[in-house]
Amino acid sequence: MSESPRKGSGVILITLGTALVLTILSLPQWADGFRPQWMALTLIYWTLTLPTRVGIFWAWGAGLMLDAATGTALGQHALSLSVPIYLMLELHRRIRLFPPLQQTLSVWVLLLVERLLFLWIHGATGQPTPTLAYWIPPFVGMLLWPWVFILLRNLSRRFAIT
Repeated sequence: MSESPRKGSGVILITLGTALVLTILSLPQWADGFRPQWMALTLIYWTLTLPTRVGIFWAWGAGLMLDAATGTALGQHALSLSVPIYLMLELHRRIRLFPPLQQTLSVWVLLLVERLLFLWIHGATGQPTPTLAYWIPPFVGMLLWPWVFILLRNLSRRFAIT
C-alpha cells in the first residue's frame, strides 16, 4: 500500500490553521478593513496545486472552523468558501497554466465570489448591509496572491507534498 496519497496532509492542515489564526488575529482598527481572506487564499492554492486531494469538503470543513472561531452563523463561511473552491476545481487546468502574476485576476474573481456569497448570506440572515470597505479584502488578496503562491509552493516543495 502506498503512503503517497496521504503525504503532506499535516502540512496542509497546518497552513489552514495558520490561515485561521491570521483571520482571527487582532489588528488595529484602521487595518481591520484591509484584512485579506487568508482562508480563501490558502484553499485556492491547495485546490490549484492538489485538486484531487483538496476540494469542496476541505473548504466546507475550513469554513465551519472559521464560523466557530469568528462567532458567525454556522455554515456562513462554509458555503461562501465552498462555491469558489468548486469553481477552482472546474477551472484549475486552465488557471495553473499561467504564472502567478497572471493568476491574480482569476484569484480576484474567486475572492469576489466568496465576498458576494457572504454578502448574500448577510442579507438572508437580516444583518445590516456593509459599507463599500467590505470590497477591499479581495483587492488586497489579489495583490498578495503572488507571494502567497510562492510561499506555499516553496513549502509544498520542501515537504514534497504530492
